[in-house]
Amino acid sequence: MRARERADQLGCTPVMPGAGAVLAVLAATLQARAVVEIGTGAGVSGLYLLRAMADDGVLTSIDLEVEHQRAAREAFTEEGVKPTRTRLIGGRALDVLPRLTDGAYDLVLVDADKESTPEYVEQALRLLRPGGVLAVDNALWHDRVADPARRDATTTTMRDVGRRLAEDERVLTALLPSGDGLLVGVRR
Repeated sequence: MRARERADQLGCTPVMPGAGAVLAVLAATLQARAVVEIGTGAGVSGLYLLRAMADDGVLTSIDLEVEHQRAAREAFTEEGVKPTRTRLIGGRALDVLPRLTDGAYDLVLVDADKESTPEYVEQALRLLRPGGVLAVDNALWHDRVADPARRDATTTTMRDVGRRLAEDERVLTALLPSGDGLLVGVRR
């Protein structure tokens, strides 16, 4: 996959194949028509999602890095994805997300800067329709989350996100050991 090569060149860390496969299954199961991706990367996760979404589905992908979105656009074009199926929005996700419609999305993937993950998750829950799916990539954070001795900021953030979501009555969650951990939740 050329998108993975571009991600390496740009210094992006794309979803691992196992997590991508789970995302595709989730998008297909939902017959997703409206998906938000927080963190475009080089388009790797976007390709997994677009291949599995409904034929008229639209992926809205948010990223601060213009180069990342350019690489994603190239990947989508190479795969024959119609331009009308993607909406790439440049900017800080926490500035863009509040402008998206409440309850209008089938799936939201959180895969951007880890320090903002709690805020992204809160926005994602607002965006999801009942029955919609939240997916948080890197939920095991290089196998550090399960080790209570690991207390660096990113590990602590990802651990707290998992704990808070497990206790949140708005969502039913499961932590899948695919890729670097994929925390999924269904909006009640």
